[in-house]
This record gives sequence, C-alpha cells and structure tokens, in this order.
Amino acid sequence: MKPLALAAIILSVLLISCAPANYSDILVTKVFDGDTLRLATGEKVRLIGIDAPETEYSYKDQREKRKRSPEYYQEARRATQFLKELVEGKRVRLEFDLEKRDKYDRLLAYVYLPDGTFVNAEILKEGYARPMNISPNVQYADLFQRLCQEAKEK
Repeated sequence: MKPLALAAIILSVLLISCAPANYSDILVTKVFDGDTLRLATGEKVRLIGIDAPETEYSYKDQREKRKRSPEYYQEARRATQFLKELVEGKRVRLEFDLEKRDKYDRLLAYVYLPDGTFVNAEILKEGYARPMNISPNVQYADLFQRLCQEAKEK
C-alpha cells in the first residue's frame, strides 16, 4: 500500500473516532443509579434537575458521619430499577442546557425516549427523585417542582 493511501486511511479513522456523538439518537448501555447512566460512547450522563437517592454510602455521607436508613437504600434501588426499565438498552435523545458538563466531566442532560417521554420528568412524576436546581441549568425548574408536588400529593 502506498504511504499516501495509508496516511489517508489512518486520518479517516482518527476523524471518525474523534467525531462528536450524535446525541439525538444514542444507546443507553448502563444505568448506575436513579439519575446517572452511561451511553454507548462510554460517556456518563447526569440527568439535569433531579436528585435520586444514592445506591451506596457516599463519600459525603462518610465525611459527615451520616448514616442512611435501610428505607433510603430501598428507595435508591427502586429509583435505579425504574430508570433501568425506562432507558437501559434503549435509544434516547439528549437535550442540553447552558452547561454541558459537570466537574466530573459527565454530560448534563435532559433525556427523552423516541416516543417523546421526558425521562427526567417521568422520574419525578413517579416519586423516585426530588428536584435539584443547579444554576445555570434550570430550564425546567418550575415544571420539576410542580411534578414533585403532584407526586407528593398522590
């Protein structure tokens, strides 16, 4: 093979592998907990505007010597299971707000199923999470507060 042709092939492979992911139709490969998942690209996604219970004893809990109740961890498992059933192994569309990544380099996103289901909102509606507004990503803050209140009233 000629050196120029080989260089062209290598450059093409590099450009394809460095191309940004198409977040309008991407596979969810793993759900970590009720508000964090992994995409087929290997990227982690933190769902914007919600906070689900942690599935493990967190560093913050350890530092503050805070103990969680067994019910807290049961809620965490239920939230994780709900998100798994909703998105794991399925294709989704991501929508971004003003900040696209957090300090842990996770994507910050609103997640939608192909049928239009707004995943972040669905988790709140079902009572598996509570609203967590972190500026500047507050596009749906009012909606999330309302959905949480409605879930509490159920």
